[in-house]
Amino acid sequence: MTSVITGDIINSRGVSSPATWLTVLKEALAHIASGPKYWEIFRGDSFQVEVQDYRKAFRTTVYLKACLKEIKDLDVRMAIGIGDKTHEGATISESNGQAFVFSGELFETLKKEKRNLAIKTGVQETDDDLNLFFRLGLIAMDNWTPNSAEIVKLSMDHPDLSQQELGDLIGIRQNTVSERQKRAYLDEIMALDRMYRKKADGIT
Repeated sequence: MTSVITGDIINSRGVSSPATWLTVLKEALAHIASGPKYWEIFRGDSFQVEVQDYRKAFRTTVYLKACLKEIKDLDVRMAIGIGDKTHEGATISESNGQAFVFSGELFETLKKEKRNLAIKTGVQETDDDLNLFFRLGLIAMDNWTPNSAEIVKLSMDHPDLSQQELGDLIGIRQNTVSERQKRAYLDEIMALDRMYRKKADGIT
């Protein structure tokens, strides 16, 4: 099994220079994917990425959201599909399988339902539970400021560093790092990631 994330940038046209967020998105996708054929940007501000370890799919969406929300007034909408991969093409758009179908179908419903994150695994109980958890998590994540997003991304990039060491990287004090992590609800979101992984282990 694999996971596929289909997404688009919210308010991309409200940013004066598309290069501002496009560079960030490309760097984030290249960092996440195991190779260039596993991600693609299309229709200007939409993207798709395959995360082969589906247990990392939720964490990946958190990371992408943090990267994009570092830019004022931007956000991202994402649909996770988990399932089989029946064909691997030369590019992600040529690949196919349940994960791709689930992700694409779910993505089409997100805008109508005004949701910024959802998942489809084909296991109804799992989907119901995880989508409820995601809705609760989005109460925090949708309201991240650029400072909150920055500290989340930094914390995820350097999980072994102390708050003091994280602060040194961006020129702020340890107590400011702590305050920003709390405002971002980082501990709670990481707890949600652990819950997601437990649920993902049960998908067959």
